[in-house]
Amino acid sequence: MVSSGAVSLAQAVFDSIPDPLVVLDPQFRIIAASRAFRSAFGFDAAQSSSTNLFELFGGKWNFPELRQLLSSVAAGETEVVHKAIEHQGLKDNGTTCFSAKRIARPDEPGATILLTVTDISERRSLERDRQALLDHAEELLRQQSIMLREMEHRVANSLQIIASILLLKAKAVSSEETRQELHDAHKRVMSIAEVQKHLHSTGGLDQIEVSAYLETLCSGLASSMVRDQGSIAVKVIAEGGAVPSSEAVSLGLIVTELVINAIKHAFPEDRDNGMILVTYERNEADWKLVVSDNGVGKPDLPEQSPGLGITIIGALAKQLGAEVEVSSTDAGLSVSLTHATFTSRMPRAS
Repeated sequence: MVSSGAVSLAQAVFDSIPDPLVVLDPQFRIIAASRAFRSAFGFDAAQSSSTNLFELFGGKWNFPELRQLLSSVAAGETEVVHKAIEHQGLKDNGTTCFSAKRIARPDEPGATILLTVTDISERRSLERDRQALLDHAEELLRQQSIMLREMEHRVANSLQIIASILLLKAKAVSSEETRQELHDAHKRVMSIAEVQKHLHSTGGLDQIEVSAYLETLCSGLASSMVRDQGSIAVKVIAEGGAVPSSEAVSLGLIVTELVINAIKHAFPEDRDNGMILVTYERNEADWKLVVSDNGVGKPDLPEQSPGLGITIIGALAKQLGAEVEVSSTDAGLSVSLTHATFTSRMPRAS
């Protein structure tokens, strides 16, 4: 015989559980209902000894899926079954999650069933809202990607048009000096196109891997500008790591300008075994970029205003917060850009 005190304690423990629980006999009649169940569904505890679960709420829970769930548990086919069932809820349309567990009692035939009934309509609504936001964000990203590709395509076309116009102008002018300036401008436009092409191939990533970027860039410059492929080699030694795409653009333009200048001026026609070495190293936030060659060096010229190339490099270096240093001997020319100061470990062309 179970004392009334023990029954009261069991009911108190039962009521302390926050999930809506109901205990059913083998005929699916309600033996006990927790406080959370009574509160959630407006169930009168006085009805608990006689009410069949499927008669509750005007028979709204009398549907095949729930009958099959409880029958499977009562028959011992499975001890625990979790099933979320979309159906007409007690309050408008909703989603109710039923979780049933078979509890065998040695003093009684059949089996007692512990049923958890949770209205998850609000959770489902939040999940739908979240999914809708994710779908909307994906659509915006898709549209942004399309617009970016379209913009990159137009930029590439515009650069090609500008380059073609510069070549046509170069052919039309009579001044050799003007013609050379137009050719130089054409090469700079093509270098920008090469940078843009490489960034496009990365899929618009915000971070660009420096080593692969410089390798691709210098390989393209060497193949397009070195007439005799055996006369001048362009080599890259770069430490791994990624930089923001905006920084990569500036670095690419600087390297392009310096490599083009070295190819044009460092090696007279009677010289071979030319080497242009591009090195890049990092030390946390600090970095150092060096473009060196083993050419004839910079000739001693009268004091004059800096050329367009030096002006471009200076402006880009200022954007990057880097200092420019030029070193020239009869063994070659070296241009260094240093963001902060540290001892370089990279070799020079020789």
